[in-house]
This record gives sequence, C-alpha cells and structure tokens, in this order.
Amino acid sequence: MPEIKIVTEVAGRVCATPVQVGGTIADGDEIVIVEAMKMEIPVLSPASGTITSLLVKLDDVVAEGQAVAIVAC
Repeated sequence: MPEIKIVTEVAGRVCATPVQVGGTIADGDEIVIVEAMKMEIPVLSPASGTITSLLVKLDDVVAEGQAVAIVAC
C-alpha cells in the first residue's frame, strides 16, 4: 500500500484538523486548515485512502512545503 505525504503550500498556524488517524478520506477532502494572513486555507488530500499519521496538531506553526499528514492509498 503506497503512502503519500500531504504538504501545505502556505506557512501559517494550524487552526483546524478535521480528520483523525485511522479515518478514511476521499480525494479533495480537507486534512488540515492553515490560517495565514487572517485567511483560512485548506490543505486538501490528493488521493483517497486512510490517514496513517497526522504530523501536526492544533495551533502548530507550519512552514511552506511542510508535511502535515501521511495517507495510505
């Protein structure tokens, strides 16, 4: 089962994590929401699968290109 690292395209603060480890997701589902410059930007899954690891938690500061989750397809 291949794994995909999901990365954020913006730097900011994690303001929501609508998924849980072990949860099933579909292509395009929101994995985390990052607040940057007073805007909420969703980080979307590029594929369907199961969340095997969440690498961030609420209020973490993330950098552009940082992995936020791992999905098994």
